[in-house]
Amino acid sequence: MHTTSSSRLVRIADHGESTWALLEDNHIYRLAGHPYSGGSPGARIGTLETVTLLPPVCPTKIICVGRNYVAHAAEHGVEVPAEPLLFFKPPSSIIGPGDAIVVPALSQRVEHEAELAVVIGKRCRNVTAEEAWEYVLGVTCSNDVTARDLQRKDGQWTRGKGFDTFCPVGPWIVTGLREDDITDLGIVCRVNGEVRQAGRTSQLVFSTSSLIAYAASVMTLEPGDVFLTGTPAGVGPLAPGDVVEVEIANIGVLRNPVH
Repeated sequence: MHTTSSSRLVRIADHGESTWALLEDNHIYRLAGHPYSGGSPGARIGTLETVTLLPPVCPTKIICVGRNYVAHAAEHGVEVPAEPLLFFKPPSSIIGPGDAIVVPALSQRVEHEAELAVVIGKRCRNVTAEEAWEYVLGVTCSNDVTARDLQRKDGQWTRGKGFDTFCPVGPWIVTGLREDDITDLGIVCRVNGEVRQAGRTSQLVFSTSSLIAYAASVMTLEPGDVFLTGTPAGVGPLAPGDVVEVEIANIGVLRNPVH
């Protein structure tokens, strides 16, 4: 992985306000400048253990793609689509590392879906796949939590994907990467320490750049928008009392309790 220019961008709670910061060698530095215009480390705030991490994104929209791993499509008995199958999760579904996923009373089957998330860095519309990575700020871990019974019952995915707390993201955004850096990363999901999902981003049917270009042919992507790129096989149930982890190699570990 090419890491000479990469950084870890975090959002923290600081005296009741949210503050953008940089994580370097376990130390937290206030961000001097704007996260979407190349900020640099400012004053030291503390260490990773002394701050509260917030979701590292504030999107206008969360775009997701379904059935983007062949094995995941197969475990649901469906074909991989000829074109990306896009859907939305509402921004109100976002939570950060350590925040609780809340199982809603309306659902009897809530499942985890570990995913690589791409964060848009500048306004993007009608770009080619070759240009798309120029509009990316960085990548992070995400969990496309899904009320599977409601998704199947409804025949479309808004309700099953859209509950509050159903989009954990974090713990930080790794910036300054090339697309080549993220084309073969391991993705693992653990529930209570047991591996449930294990895949690689090289197994994506549609690449990150092609997904961005496809979406940008329809809508304007704004700085901070989040693109969830699909989940490997092995999705399974979550229950109150569980702890679910999404780990992506060279990116980080996103850990959330389930209530």
